[in-house]
Amino acid sequence: MSSLRAKIQDVFNEPACEQNRGKDAKARKKGCSKPLTPGAAAGGCAFDGAKIVLQPITDGAHLIHAPLACEGNSWDNRGAASSGPTLWRTSFTTDLTELDVVMGQGERKLFKAIREIKEAYGPPAIFVYPTCVTALIGDDIKAVCKRAAEKFGLPVVPVNAPGFVGSKNLGNKLAGEALLEHVIGTVEPDDAGPYDINILGEFNLAGEFWLVKPLLDRLGIRVRACIPGDARYFDIACAHRARAAMMVCSTALINLARKMEQRWDIPFFEGSFYGITDTSEALRQISQLLVKKGSDPEILGRTEALIAEEEAIAWKKLAAYRPRLEGKRVLLNTGGVKSWSVVHALMEIGIEIVGTSVKKSTVEDKARIKQILKDDNHMFEQMAPRELYAMLSEHKADIMLSGGRTQFIALKAKTPWLDINQERQHPYAGYDGMVELVRQIDLAIHNPIWCQVREPAPWDCQAAVREELPRTKSETATVQAFKKFAGTTADDFGEC
Repeated sequence: MSSLRAKIQDVFNEPACEQNRGKDAKARKKGCSKPLTPGAAAGGCAFDGAKIVLQPITDGAHLIHAPLACEGNSWDNRGAASSGPTLWRTSFTTDLTELDVVMGQGERKLFKAIREIKEAYGPPAIFVYPTCVTALIGDDIKAVCKRAAEKFGLPVVPVNAPGFVGSKNLGNKLAGEALLEHVIGTVEPDDAGPYDINILGEFNLAGEFWLVKPLLDRLGIRVRACIPGDARYFDIACAHRARAAMMVCSTALINLARKMEQRWDIPFFEGSFYGITDTSEALRQISQLLVKKGSDPEILGRTEALIAEEEAIAWKKLAAYRPRLEGKRVLLNTGGVKSWSVVHALMEIGIEIVGTSVKKSTVEDKARIKQILKDDNHMFEQMAPRELYAMLSEHKADIMLSGGRTQFIALKAKTPWLDINQERQHPYAGYDGMVELVRQIDLAIHNPIWCQVREPAPWDCQAAVREELPRTKSETATVQAFKKFAGTTADDFGEC
């Protein structure tokens, strides 16, 4: 536990974070993560964050050393996609019971589970995750993994991120530390080239990275490792031989990018593949970094030619949507890189941003939003559900873009909604992804269902008509008798 505490403190003291650098030494050690409320960590604990980062390594086996419910809670919790192996979709757990805890059988059971996975599936590596229970009873995960690796002749990687140590974001970073300590640099590739790069913090949600990789392929740029989206263990083990790196989500793996630059001199920048302008800028910066690392400068010209060609195609496709969407108002309830990159992307086609959440955004993210929107009046740290509902029901936004947890607020307010978080079904990255995002917004806003659900219910219309019709003497007497029987007054009795 002492080594885990030291590692957590090291993660909190992040020199690559401008906000952290601005604090004094004492405040810097506390980090940015807020303490968890007991019983409220489900779906957002450190274990969950570590699993999010490592599970998209598609050919590896992911073994949860814990009671059964821990694995059931986080299995397949993101929409990452694989172009080949499916082993990552298989759920492995030691299913620790009360008897195992009392009798001290946890480590033995873990070793046996590793052996069974090795014999049945033969993966290139096994990732082992302790959780709150196994960390509290003191199972030495690192020792068991080391012994199993020697015995079975394959990498067994301990991911020491039990849920109680902190938030999901801290778990992301601890997963990056596990890769640095046990995976990256363990294999020397025999095909390293001058145009090799790493993409960090890209999860290939709904296959988004597959819209970007062909662009890099056309430039002759090879993605040595995409961490973690659609990743292979061998590629990550060779990632230290890349010439440059792009950081997509800094809140998740900024520590990984910084330490790879320190150890292997791999420069990195933070960029986005959302929107036409940001995609083009990302391609330019990748090429510029490669040239600084010794690549042929002619790649800069090829990059500009590719950008000009792809932008022309994308803008031509978007021209059909501009008259239908220009002036439409969008509320963004998301965070991280999407809090500014999607804002920029939507403003490019004339959509107005009435608000964007910055709950999970870094200081750099917030600075970008201010630069794009020219002020910070449209930024909100957190908006309560009733405030979201009031904003939407008063028609201050034509559509809300958010995750699945807030969709029902929009639907209750009879407002169009589009999922842009990890559960989404459509890829929105790159030039083609931007066209798809605009197409989905157009479909949502102009769906005829909204005109129908906003109309008064048929029974309300019938009641209004009946109120206007003259009643006979017998009908009036019947209504009054029923009101008296029901104990109601004339004001609160509704016509049927």
